[in-house]
Amino acid sequence: MTVTVNKSTTMQKTSPEIAELKHRIEKSLKRKMKSPTDFIFLSGAVFERTRETMSPTTLKRLWGYLDGADKTRNSTLEILSRFLGFEGWDHFVEEIDKDNGSDEVVSPHVKAEELTVGDVIRVSWRPDRHCIFRYLGDQQFEVEAAENSKLKVGNTFCCSLFILGEPLYLSQLVQGKNPPVDFVVGNKDGLCELSRIRKMVPSFIESQNVASLKEGAG
Repeated sequence: MTVTVNKSTTMQKTSPEIAELKHRIEKSLKRKMKSPTDFIFLSGAVFERTRETMSPTTLKRLWGYLDGADKTRNSTLEILSRFLGFEGWDHFVEEIDKDNGSDEVVSPHVKAEELTVGDVIRVSWRPDRHCIFRYLGDQQFEVEAAENSKLKVGNTFCCSLFILGEPLYLSQLVQGKNPPVDFVVGNKDGLCELSRIRKMVPSFIESQNVASLKEGAG
């Protein structure tokens, strides 16, 4: 299999490869990254294994615990890949491509490319936030319903991937007449519920519950 290596100096935080990297790091540490103490611990562990410095703030942004850009530097991915025992980021991507296929995501997820125009995505995140998004095509969505959220009905945004347990990164979020911005949903604990409802057809509507994380679940 031929692997195409991304030569860009940055990468989208929502990529399946980064989701898998974070999953493996948490599995290696037997610890979820949910609090400032967790990121301080990971920062120390990275230095201990690689003798390279990575600040807790950088790690918080990668995990979505802090707001920030929707992309991360490849230098960060290089260090974290070495932390897991790989030669670097390219080596990590090649290995997961061999194991799972380059588009495989371990956690329950929904890809925009698999949706049909009119499909609906329901998401929830803590504390008590709920939204319904309708797919418009070309990775674009419109907010149809929102409860206890900064997102409002009629807002539009772009998103390629929804992953249960991960923060949701929205790009080109348009709210009223304001210029488009990037926005992070569930930046501390990620999505705790994710479900897809296929668009209405003449005789029925098909609902697919992708998964949900109950309150207090690890």
